[in-house]
Amino acid sequence: MKQYYVYIITNFSNTTLYIGVTNNLERRLFEHENEMADGFSKRYHCHKLLYFEVTNSVESALEREKQLKRWSRTKKDTLIKTMNPEMEDLSTSLEMTEEEAK
Repeated sequence: MKQYYVYIITNFSNTTLYIGVTNNLERRLFEHENEMADGFSKRYHCHKLLYFEVTNSVESALEREKQLKRWSRTKKDTLIKTMNPEMEDLSTSLEMTEEEAK
């Protein structure tokens, strides 16, 4: 069964958030970290994974992405801190976290 990820990344100082959707979180984080695609995340150097959700439906992932993008920064920060209270880079423990999410 295919999995889709809604994720939030930030820059070094946690001042800018980028919200995206992918079907391969590890690959997409590699692309962000190496600034392989022009756009918002490259311009603002967003590489640090703060939050992600897993779903089996691309439609629900896209809808959740749109919902999160409409939220205020305060509401996004509150959501992030439910999973990641220290605002640490989750990509360092991604394999374990992905397994826990299944």
